[in-house]
Amino acid sequence: MNFSVLISVYYKEKPEYLKDAINSIFNQTLRPNEVILVEDGKLTDELHYTIKKLQEKYNEIKTVCLKENQGLGPALNEGLKHCSYNIVARMDSDDICMPDRFKIQTDFLEKHPDIDIISGWIDEFYGYKENIISTRKTPETHNEIVKFGKSRNPINHPATMFRKNIICNIGGYKAIPLLEDYDLWVRAILNGSHLYNIQQSLLWFRLSDNAFLRRGGIDYARNEITFQHNLHKIGYVGIIKMYSNIIIRLIIRLLPNMIRKYIYVFRLRR
Repeated sequence: MNFSVLISVYYKEKPEYLKDAINSIFNQTLRPNEVILVEDGKLTDELHYTIKKLQEKYNEIKTVCLKENQGLGPALNEGLKHCSYNIVARMDSDDICMPDRFKIQTDFLEKHPDIDIISGWIDEFYGYKENIISTRKTPETHNEIVKFGKSRNPINHPATMFRKNIICNIGGYKAIPLLEDYDLWVRAILNGSHLYNIQQSLLWFRLSDNAFLRRGGIDYARNEITFQHNLHKIGYVGIIKMYSNIIIRLIIRLLPNMIRKYIYVFRLRR
């Protein structure tokens, strides 16, 4: 099965993290046919140098350059236009794929043509990938995913593989910071797509204190209130569920960062 890998990188990314991510893509039991690397706005000289060296090592890497930083959703939409294959694997520029990830996912999609979006668990780590802090486990079957999604994001975005035509048919990603993937899964579900989560870890996900800071504050809380109202508007959640989700999220977003970090890592993981 031919497939593309889609990544977005911006100026704050660390070159060594990007190098680890790209190397993990090609150190696979099944390598991709191409990697579409979207440069989301101006990058540092160090990042440009790293990308140049990676392209010399792996000629499958193709860059798409955006003049201004667009944010993850718009950057991925632009990258999708350049993906040559209908099967597309997502990857973040600071995470690390496990060696069998792509083979496991493509094998499953070949055997299950009814599945449009597939992901799996992720091992969250600090510093080095052997230092696993937690595992984000997500429900397996489509019906379980739909139910889980009414409360929390049911798909680990960086470990996702999907059919490009399905994503394009629903309009791709929307510019909803930190919620663009959650929104995408809900719209896919309501459009009749079928989702599945492999019940094993497929990726090492890099944690940082900044990740928890970005998930707090008034601005993020406002985004989530708007998002929850939209979930109700489009018929995915009822009004009681909408308000309970808003209350829970407001509390979490306005908590001190260390407490929010504890809740995410030790209470919201299974």
